[in-house]
Amino acid sequence: MALEGKHIFGEINETRVSFVEKKIEEDRKDFLKKLLEHNGFEVIIEEHPSKNEEDPTLYTVGVTDMVFNPTIYIFERKLKTFDGRKVTQDYWFQKTEETSPSYWKLPSST
Repeated sequence: MALEGKHIFGEINETRVSFVEKKIEEDRKDFLKKLLEHNGFEVIIEEHPSKNEEDPTLYTVGVTDMVFNPTIYIFERKLKTFDGRKVTQDYWFQKTEETSPSYWKLPSST
């Protein structure tokens, strides 16, 4: 899922939520749940059972804070990692544990 500027909200189990990501696998769900709870959000999870045994179970993650938008929170540097660094886009998408430089790697100058 890409970061989008559009704020998407709805309901999970009759609780109003801002959606964080939809139809993600369990490891991604676990990462987001831990990170968001670490940052003080109440996380609500919805399980989407698989249609057959070979397919993985998918999940939708939401938070009860109706103004939460992942794009804004990441680029305004409002989220913190577990050791207090600022969450970057690559950290959010679990591409790296590194949080420097701020948003992307710059090519090395020769």
